[in-house]
Amino acid sequence: MKKLISTIGVLASVFAYSQITVGVRANALFNTSSASWDNLKGTFNGAVDSKGDNATGFNVGLAAKVGSPVGGWFVMPEIYYTSIKNKNTVDGVELEAKSDRIDVPVLVGHNFLLGKLAAFVGPVASYNLSANKNYEKFKEDAKNEFTVGYQFGAQATLSKFVVNARYEGAFSKDTRIFKSVAGQEIRYDNRQSMFILGIGYNFN
Repeated sequence: MKKLISTIGVLASVFAYSQITVGVRANALFNTSSASWDNLKGTFNGAVDSKGDNATGFNVGLAAKVGSPVGGWFVMPEIYYTSIKNKNTVDGVELEAKSDRIDVPVLVGHNFLLGKLAAFVGPVASYNLSANKNYEKFKEDAKNEFTVGYQFGAQATLSKFVVNARYEGAFSKDTRIFKSVAGQEIRYDNRQSMFILGIGYNFN
């Protein structure tokens, strides 16, 4: 019991001296094949040329940043409602693999330039909210409710406004199977790599 009380006391002291900020975030999501500079630049240029029409989705949510009293390190837990979609055409039928999901990134990062810039990395857990859908002669079967990915990126803070850019990759698949009445089966991974670009506002 004494150890438990001591641990709680230490944690309370850390949080008391930690800088905690909470804010809202909104991001646009774009498919990209990898985190290489050429692919990210091509994704960004394509988004500009199409005026955002090639965006695969968006997310909105809350972010908390818990800063360490020393050293410039921080932990940044976030929670988002995310909506993404990917389209394929098979036998003249357009199949849309759509995901409405809850994303929970838990990122560890370091501040630079007195906290105006920061870099971060960490895992992201996702719970799929989407229901299966029918597309003419095809029926969708989503196999994975829970998937795991990773993110790394950077953000800039100006007053209470935040701009962030990050890359998201996948540790596990979001397997979708489209089955036709004739027995044709198409498998599709809807957890693709993404370039994420967003803005935010901190309340404190």
